[in-house]
Amino acid sequence: MEYRTGSVGRVVTIRFDHGDDFLEGLQEILLKEKIRSGWFQVIGALDKAGVVIGPKEPVVPPDPIWQEVDGVSELVGCGSVHMDGEEPKIHLHGALGEHGETLTGCIRRDSRVYLLLEVVVFELLGMNIARPWDEATGISRLIFQ
Repeated sequence: MEYRTGSVGRVVTIRFDHGDDFLEGLQEILLKEKIRSGWFQVIGALDKAGVVIGPKEPVVPPDPIWQEVDGVSELVGCGSVHMDGEEPKIHLHGALGEHGETLTGCIRRDSRVYLLLEVVVFELLGMNIARPWDEATGISRLIFQ
């Protein structure tokens, strides 16, 4: 285990509208605002998403199980963002629900908004954290520089 302490910088509130690609749009804002580390919360709905719902077996590196969401699902989630070189790496876990059924996982691609998605990003300062790809574990792993 490793840790660092820092402080909260800017707070950015974002509204994504119907049809927007959430992950793509969030990445654009992070780059535009030069947010290198942050934590965010999200609430709203998606009508499309590529979600990793776990590994096929409990081994390292993992072989992910993908679930495609194609239909309206309510979403509540939280995530972090740290840089891999000059690219923000978004790590979002969320619960997606439809008609009483819930799917929980890591939302990684094809995240199309249904009606509205609200996001609050808290910029983290003074910790110098990155999230490069780690070949040994098969994940983008936090490192403290």
